[in-house]
Amino acid sequence: MIHPLRKQRMQWICLILISTSVATALIAYMLRQNANFFYTPSQIAIGQAPLGVSLRAGGEVVVGSLKRAQQSLAIEFLVSDGLHSVKVTYEGILPDLFSEGQSTVVTGKIDDQNTLHAVQVLAKHDENYTPPEIAEMYENQGI
Repeated sequence: MIHPLRKQRMQWICLILISTSVATALIAYMLRQNANFFYTPSQIAIGQAPLGVSLRAGGEVVVGSLKRAQQSLAIEFLVSDGLHSVKVTYEGILPDLFSEGQSTVVTGKIDDQNTLHAVQVLAKHDENYTPPEIAEMYENQGI
């Protein structure tokens, strides 16, 4: 027969282990849901970026690709890394420093036509600023 004090200790240990496991699983799930991974237009073009998952992409806005809707705040443009470009759609007010030929980072989801539907568009701060991910991408490509 198990001693009552030993049984009570074992119940507490099991409860603590179960609680810790549940808390760890919830934290891991929440971190995975909120993670925005960065992809280059080339990675998106060759299918390395997951469809329907929130991600970040960046590069330069292709000159001449900016198209604004007449009756809404919808906008469409291409973002390129020098090798490939990805079509981006966005509805909202763009940052003041956003323009063609400038670096940008967009957050959104990719559909099955490799169009990135952005929920956030970030523009560079000044003439000398390039987001770290884009600077690293250019450095790796020798641009």
